[in-house]
Amino acid sequence: MLDLKSPADLEVARGLILDADIVIENNRPGVMDRLGLGYSSFAEVRPKLLYCSISAYGQSGPRAGEGGFDLTIQASAGVMSVTGEPDGAPVKCGVPVSDFASGLYAAFSIAASLAHVRAGGRGAHIDVPMFGCTLGIAALQTSEYFGNGRSPGKLGSAHPRNAPYEAFQAGDGYFAIAAGNHKLWLDVCRVVDLPQLVGDPRFVSTTERAANQVALKEILETVFVKQPVEHWIAAFNAAGVPHARINDYAAALADPQTEHMNWVQPIELPGGQKTKTFASPIRLNGQGFVVRLPPPALGQHTEEIKRHYAASTTATATEAEE
Repeated sequence: MLDLKSPADLEVARGLILDADIVIENNRPGVMDRLGLGYSSFAEVRPKLLYCSISAYGQSGPRAGEGGFDLTIQASAGVMSVTGEPDGAPVKCGVPVSDFASGLYAAFSIAASLAHVRAGGRGAHIDVPMFGCTLGIAALQTSEYFGNGRSPGKLGSAHPRNAPYEAFQAGDGYFAIAAGNHKLWLDVCRVVDLPQLVGDPRFVSTTERAANQVALKEILETVFVKQPVEHWIAAFNAAGVPHARINDYAAALADPQTEHMNWVQPIELPGGQKTKTFASPIRLNGQGFVVRLPPPALGQHTEEIKRHYAASTTATATEAEE
């Protein structure tokens, strides 16, 4: 934890960057340059340095100077225009998709660039714009716009190109099914015992079903409301149709698959408080990743780092005098 307005702390920051393989910063463009900590200050002395800048709109362009948070990026990149019910007010995605998409794009870019550096290549200044990353994950919507010239709208939980592919109301709640191909559609017809839908011209193809999905939903829900959610979960599971309960987070974290994968692990917070966290979902060769260390308190290692760089600075000055 450094005060970059302090000359002494600024020197510590420079020392950290000169020792680093990777630097990640999340300021508005120009801030690090004004502090003397921008990529151009290190590119020549550390040619293999990977310097990643995550910002709202990127390092150049007419909006580069603007700040942004997940909400404003979801708004500007179109996410809020397709989230929620068709007649509802603008809503953001409940999960901060712009924040996480940008972090994942940054991590992937850094990993790919690190492989390049270790193979003998130069480092780079990696520019990660949250606005662009959020547009990047919207390939379904952008390709729809490029294909027909119409800006996609809100569909609730429905899909613009597939049906039935959304949440449906049962007798005691809601559940979701995703009949993403024609075979699965035929399986749905068998489960609800409506064989006449197979030959209905409104539903004969994926394209037609998507175009008439409001009518299709009304027909299916007249059957679904006659039985509880658990009945339909069991029926679609037996038929092999992708399905899901509408879980809250308590239910998702208690799911048997979550337990099997050992994703929820104990962790100790600064001050000794014990809680739980969701660990890495990734497995390599069948093995997951444990939480190796507790998270540090803010500034926990500051003095140790300052002492290290103060000693390095003193040693360098002594060598220069000798």
